[in-house]
Amino acid sequence: MTIGLCTGLLVDTAVASLGVAALLQASQYAFTVLKFAGAAYLFYLAVLAFRAAGSTIVTDGNSAPTAWQLYRRGIIMNVANPKVSIFFLAFLPQFADPARGSLMLQLLAFGGVFMLATILVFGSIAMSAGFVGEWFSESPKAQRVINIVAGTVLAGLAVKLALTQQSGGAG
Repeated sequence: MTIGLCTGLLVDTAVASLGVAALLQASQYAFTVLKFAGAAYLFYLAVLAFRAAGSTIVTDGNSAPTAWQLYRRGIIMNVANPKVSIFFLAFLPQFADPARGSLMLQLLAFGGVFMLATILVFGSIAMSAGFVGEWFSESPKAQRVINIVAGTVLAGLAVKLALTQQSGGAG
């Protein structure tokens, strides 16, 4: 999923570099559509987490999402969050200097550095979570608790995203 999130960052970097994120900031309608699409997806993930039953983890490959499903989920989670595009629009240009050449190329380079940092940090967290997950793999009760916590966090994020007000002029 980390690589999927970073692929989503490619989209966000391109959006910020091309100025389309400015449209999201300027257009209440575009912001609202993307905001509710992202919130709906997070809520869908929360429902899946709540519905998941705790059981002994079977490593037959059928119960776990495939690498492709995790990758796709990471992309959707990142691209459907308008805050990421707006963050890139607000954050990256602060470091660009027109005297140093193409602003678009500078923004793309800054986005690349951000993606590298994301891979390192999220990858480390994912690997650590994998080791901790082995401890929980034999306890259906612990898995159920984790699913409830994950579902609650995802539902909370969905609500927070749905209630987010557009920054800037539409406030």
